[in-house]
Amino acid sequence: MTPKVVENKTNLEFAWLGHLFVSGLFDGRHSFRIEPAGENKVRFVQSERFTGILVPLLWLFIGKNTRRGFDEMNAALKKLLEDK
Repeated sequence: MTPKVVENKTNLEFAWLGHLFVSGLFDGRHSFRIEPAGENKVRFVQSERFTGILVPLLWLFIGKNTRRGFDEMNAALKKLLEDK
């Protein structure tokens, strides 16, 4: 995949969209959002939406590692920011 930036709202959202070979086979839109969560707090939301005819097949192979990678990144980011 060679993703392209599809959203870039400073301090709000950043997203990219990638396609496996051609659009419609296996597409992934990955986004990062920052939402207000109270006084001096924000909520970081990372999400990925997969679409395309190969999603059911490929998800069997990448689903577990994909989720683990998101969880690890979120934990590392949380620790980095809380340590500041």
